Amino acid sequence: MERKLHIEPITRIEGHAKVSIYLDETGEVSEARMHVVEFRAFEKFCIGRTFYEMPGITNRICGICPTSHALASVKAGDAIMGVGIPPAAEKLRRIFNWAQYVQSHALSFFHLSAPDLLLGFDHDPATRNVMGLIQKFPDVARKGVRLRGIGQEIIRILADRSIHQAWAVPGGVRQPLTTEKRDAIRELLPEAFATVDLALELLKGSFEQFATDVEIYDFPSLFAGLVTREGGLEHYDGLLRFCDADGGIIEPGVANDRYRDYIEEASENWSYLKFPYFKSHGPYNRAEGAGMYRVGPLARLNICDFAGTPLADAELARFRALGNGRTVTSSFHYHYARLIEILFALEKIRQTLDDPDITDDWVRAEAGVNRLRGIGMVEAPRGTLIHDYSVDRNGLITDVNLIVSTGHNNLAMNRTISGIAKRYIKGDKVSEGMLNRVEHGIRAYDPCLSCSTHALGAMPLRITIVGPDGETIRELVRD
Repeated sequence: MERKLHIEPITRIEGHAKVSIYLDETGEVSEARMHVVEFRAFEKFCIGRTFYEMPGITNRICGICPTSHALASVKAGDAIMGVGIPPAAEKLRRIFNWAQYVQSHALSFFHLSAPDLLLGFDHDPATRNVMGLIQKFPDVARKGVRLRGIGQEIIRILADRSIHQAWAVPGGVRQPLTTEKRDAIRELLPEAFATVDLALELLKGSFEQFATDVEIYDFPSLFAGLVTREGGLEHYDGLLRFCDADGGIIEPGVANDRYRDYIEEASENWSYLKFPYFKSHGPYNRAEGAGMYRVGPLARLNICDFAGTPLADAELARFRALGNGRTVTSSFHYHYARLIEILFALEKIRQTLDDPDITDDWVRAEAGVNRLRGIGMVEAPRGTLIHDYSVDRNGLITDVNLIVSTGHNNLAMNRTISGIAKRYIKGDKVSEGMLNRVEHGIRAYDPCLSCSTHALGAMPLRITIVGPDGETIRELVRD
């Protein structure tokens, strides 16, 4: 009979989940599953609301990702209205999105993953967190907290608040950028650049000690994300590209409104998070990874032909040297990719602020319902985010489909934790550090489970190992 080991909830991620690790009769790991066990139903309770309300509703899906949801939602609204937004509005939306990259990626790297990367997987769990980081690397921790604060401050300068903003709207944005606000953003950038340089140095200096983990996280898959029409790195408005594990381009650029021709969603009875897969490589088969693809920082750097800014392009060349020169297939390097994207975002913010029409006061187009369906697609920090709305002639929502970034990576996350568990876990001889390695396999993707699920409060980490007779033979609890 199989034995099963539970890790619940997973720590240092946004939201709550649990992992089940199944052991066969010999004590070897046969499978690992990540369960998302809460249910929120945004796709259902938005029906009957107007599409104008959707940015305000959907940006409350998550307190970490409100900017991303707001932008995907307003782009769907733009499509329903059938308008092209004013040039200044698009540039301001882009700065808004890049600032989200700075704050979100800084949170992931410094707050959630740096305790593992800088303190070690086997470090005392009581201090293997941001407080422990402060004790051992106070300057690094302080600068990491500050970098996230800079991203949030840029968002606040643009939208008057850092979370759950009402600034981006269908047709553009509510208010233009003043010269005073532009200058305030500029003053924040030098400090941010310096912190990214420090983080890159620390991370690259740690690669040698994690060589085994880099290998375990390495597996072939497809990669997906947006690119510019020229094939460059894109975060706000591009074509959807798919490539294979060797960098071969499968689909060079798909229009956003055709995503359902390429992506299908499957479900399992043990998780509320759906399992998207690439349709032409189906039918769905989780065990074999049929149609599995990855999104997010690693995928975006794999699918693009270039970044498009000097510092990011130089770092991209070093990044690709870790793989075959084009693609890097180890999910461990999501951390490196995040830092490169922060660098890129800062460069693009600096460039865009220098645009002479960035303070133009024409920032919104007005229109009513001109189309009965609108699709908004952006690259959220964690990956491709899709908002798909259908409306009636009065603009009332009749159907909603949301594919969040974490959902795209669901198959890959399950593949990753299975590989880690098979390497480190043998029977009931399980150390806390080994379990943390399984958790880190999920943290590498920086999943935001709040985007698909939510639980209030904090639960202890409980691991139960059950013997062939159904009796508990070992239990581990982390408060």
